[in-house]
Amino acid sequence: MKTKILLFAVATFILVSFHLADAQQPTKIPRIGFLSSLSAAAVSDRVDAFRQGLRELGYVEGKNIVIEYRWAEGKTERLPDLAAELVRLKVDVIVTGGPAVNRLAKEATVTIPVVMSFDNDPVGNGFAASLARPGGNITGLSTHYPEISGKQLELLKEIVPRLSRVAVLGNSTVPGNAQALRETELAAGAFGVKLQYLDIQNPKEIETAFRAASKGRADAVLVLGSQVVTSHPKQFVELAAKSQLPAIYWSPEFVEAGGLMTYSVSITDLFRRAAVYVDKILKGAKPADLPVEQPTKFELVINLKTAKQIGLTIPQSVLYQADKVIK
Repeated sequence: MKTKILLFAVATFILVSFHLADAQQPTKIPRIGFLSSLSAAAVSDRVDAFRQGLRELGYVEGKNIVIEYRWAEGKTERLPDLAAELVRLKVDVIVTGGPAVNRLAKEATVTIPVVMSFDNDPVGNGFAASLARPGGNITGLSTHYPEISGKQLELLKEIVPRLSRVAVLGNSTVPGNAQALRETELAAGAFGVKLQYLDIQNPKEIETAFRAASKGRADAVLVLGSQVVTSHPKQFVELAAKSQLPAIYWSPEFVEAGGLMTYSVSITDLFRRAAVYVDKILKGAKPADLPVEQPTKFELVINLKTAKQIGLTIPQSVLYQADKVIK
């Protein structure tokens, strides 16, 4: 009897020890890799939106989640090493922003889940087999909304009633831009506007394009999105001001840098929504099964300082539509 009691006591002690050991094991805190081609200061609003999205889902940075930030500071040649570094850290998921960064993340890993905060054409760029079923280790959000360029042309027509010629600046190698250009051409036909398409595939061609726009007697400029454009906002803004050309851009950062106007997909909203993907993946969902979502929120931002500098009066009807006006 004593032997049985002793054995029972020993067994109980062992079980309790195991339970205590389990209880003392630290809970694994998920680590997110955040990869950007720009600097922290340049995309602070996007990062804040992403953090807000995480907080809404119960994640507090530094407490129950860790974010490993890697900034290329505008030097895209640094991205491969930064992506490889995140892979070596074995983060649970990598969050990216923009086609160039998405591609480098894709090349760096086929196993770690990747969430695109935005991409202009996920299917055309080869990141997803389809929007409904991406099929690989990458999913996220798309800015693919070609109809937006037609609305941009309409806004240019409203602020420049005499508008007859518009220079469209873009990169023909970007898959989404071909469709955006078609939408612009449809709108141009309706408004009786002639388009001058100027291809920009490297930074050296930016100034050449503006000279060609002036020579072609353009009344305004419409800038389509691409990596070259994103990496040189100040140059576009300065050349537009120098040429005295009203310009509409694809991203609010250009207006913050002194550009006239943007009507675009809300990139900050996409970064906030990226947190939802991170949450689902951390809870076991596979990127291959998470549909890529398209934009639902758009914003118009106008810089009245720039309008005054180029002698342009923005109609009240357009100002009433603006989500933000810089005075």
